[in-house]
Amino acid sequence: MTKVYFATNRQKDSSKPGGFGSDIVGMQADDVLYAVADVQGTNLDDESSGRIASIGGEAQGSFATAVENEIVASGKNLLIFIHGFANAFDDAIKRAAFNCNWLQASGNAGADTTILAFTWPSSGALVAAPPHFLADDYRADQAQAGKSALHLAFFLNYVDNLRRRLKANTKVFLLAHSMGNYALQGAIQWWFANRGSAEIIFDEVILAAADEIFDTFKRPNGGRMSDLPQLANRISIYHSRKDVAMYLSSTVNLSVRLGFDGPDGKKDQSLYPAGKFRIIDTTEVEDYDPVNPIDATHQYYRRSKIVRADIAKLLANDPALRGGLGQLP
Repeated sequence: MTKVYFATNRQKDSSKPGGFGSDIVGMQADDVLYAVADVQGTNLDDESSGRIASIGGEAQGSFATAVENEIVASGKNLLIFIHGFANAFDDAIKRAAFNCNWLQASGNAGADTTILAFTWPSSGALVAAPPHFLADDYRADQAQAGKSALHLAFFLNYVDNLRRRLKANTKVFLLAHSMGNYALQGAIQWWFANRGSAEIIFDEVILAAADEIFDTFKRPNGGRMSDLPQLANRISIYHSRKDVAMYLSSTVNLSVRLGFDGPDGKKDQSLYPAGKFRIIDTTEVEDYDPVNPIDATHQYYRRSKIVRADIAKLLANDPALRGGLGQLP
């Protein structure tokens, strides 16, 4: 069994798997629900495996005291996970458990983490049914991700306070996949507009298949993700020119995406110093079925054992992983 500590700005809906739907809660910090999901049956050979056995410890605005004490007492590094497009609530929780398990299975002690997931109200629709089109479902999810920026900022604020209770040398990692990066950029802007704090929160930020505009780090006046480097010791960006979702996103948004070929001007060391950024091209990674399921090339960060091993080494602070531009395999 895997414990997934989670926060969500989804409204409860008993008719949906897991009891949460795709409608959004109010706009106050206390509207965000915190709880613990026990996930059973995760199988690393089956990406869709697992089931939510129970959910408990619910509290509004922060984890319940007993739950927070449990997180602190684990003594493990923390992995903050933000899911992407087309994730219903149960999908998001099961994928969080899957990520926790493959990192643990890597054998790298630093990658054996306690996972805290933020699940925003994606509808979970990957294949559209008439009269809807995939682009319509994509736009609907993108709108919900954008509206979730404030709630995500509340959650990150909680994480920032939580890390002050952690034991010395406990690390905090952030993994944002796909459209979760779109929510993240809004949260980062809110953070600096309201908190004004540039203290390091994350030892490593991992942006995987990021569905965010490719010049996000070059925006002036703290726009989009331009201030994120102030909150992280290092940022690792994984991208692929075979990512099917990046083609959809580029068509809908009429802009190149960060997860397609990395950030704009990626070879400019003044913009992306090797000590601060790893920009990793995964286009040629071929150790998984790229067409089953249909979004497989968008899920390479957890489906490819090559990419998984690289991320695990990253969390374990493997000195062999150099910064700057790189390529897998």
